[in-house]
Amino acid sequence: MLDLTGSATAVAWMMIVQFLPVAIVGPVAGVVVDRVNRRRLMIAADLVRGVLILGLLLVRRPDQVWIAYAVMALTVSASAFFEPARTATIPNITSDEELLPANALSAATWSAMLAAGASIGGLVTALAGRHIAFAINAASFFLSAYFLGLTRYDATPAIAERPEGLLALTGMSDLVEGLRYIRREPHVAALMCVKAGWGLAGGVLLLLTIFGQRVFPIGSGAAAGIGILYGARGLGAGLGPITLRWIVGQQPRMLRRTIGPAFFMVGVFYIALAGAPSLALAALCVLCAHFGGSILWVFSTVLLQLEVPDRFRGRVFAVELALVTLVTSASSYWTGYELDHVGRSPRTLSFALGVMFCVPGALWLAIQPRWRDHEPAGVAQPTTPPGEEILEGRVG
Repeated sequence: MLDLTGSATAVAWMMIVQFLPVAIVGPVAGVVVDRVNRRRLMIAADLVRGVLILGLLLVRRPDQVWIAYAVMALTVSASAFFEPARTATIPNITSDEELLPANALSAATWSAMLAAGASIGGLVTALAGRHIAFAINAASFFLSAYFLGLTRYDATPAIAERPEGLLALTGMSDLVEGLRYIRREPHVAALMCVKAGWGLAGGVLLLLTIFGQRVFPIGSGAAAGIGILYGARGLGAGLGPITLRWIVGQQPRMLRRTIGPAFFMVGVFYIALAGAPSLALAALCVLCAHFGGSILWVFSTVLLQLEVPDRFRGRVFAVELALVTLVTSASSYWTGYELDHVGRSPRTLSFALGVMFCVPGALWLAIQPRWRDHEPAGVAQPTTPPGEEILEGRVG
């Protein structure tokens, strides 16, 4: 988009297109995830995404960029089915004690591939052109479908009585049931908002592109600088949950108490990015910021997997993903508008976004004194003196 249009706003719209469709499709996707075989759904989503990504090979002129928007919107819509199904499946193949290591490994794998993919992708794009990178990207989805096809596990959602009638047929009754569950479980709603706070990173991801192109260019192109910054993002995201697991353990209470400081860690290092004098220090700031960001993502996911019954997981994770994409889209658009129309520098916007990350952190710390211990079933509970109430999580 930068090569064809030279516009940060065009890149911001591409960021929005990569997130916003999830907010639209997500609630319906959650109903589907809670109704069908989740393994087959993930395979189908991968095959659809692989075919769609090949459509990017058609984009060669500025007047064809609409194809890129359409391709990414449809691809992300397929992801709205894949991601909730994947997240909802993890508790079905692990014990409660294995949930944190499993999610940490999942985040580390994703982060390692992000770091390698961003770095190698930047190199491939610089040497062979973006169309080769697009072809490799499409092939990766087909490879994912192949690996999923080799797995064998019970991927059918928990059986639940379903109402009859037109609303049940369209899935609206299931959607309303899921929203009612979220409304009556305020601790679940609060955990769902953690990733929404992290959605402010949408503007940051746009800034990484602009930093790589305008602030720390390498040679005559932007791909290498962008690749290094995105690679640092992936490395930090992989180190965060694995390192913190050994420090704080995996008791739900400790995971919950770590979320607030993690928001401040993200904010502080994006404020530091605003003053970074070199690409190496900028990459270090990005690494540390996403170290904290991955803690937010993994710890909130584990806590939700422990708390939410299997029959609701697809809908809960789909709505959570929709919230993330709404905030991410708004953050991306605001950042692009400030860059192109107001004339803000990327350093100023990095500082502003860093300050914004401190707001959800402060809100999370503020609600902690009011948070009654709500340990999931299966987690060891301390002995409670007579007369004090124990609230147990309802785990499917």
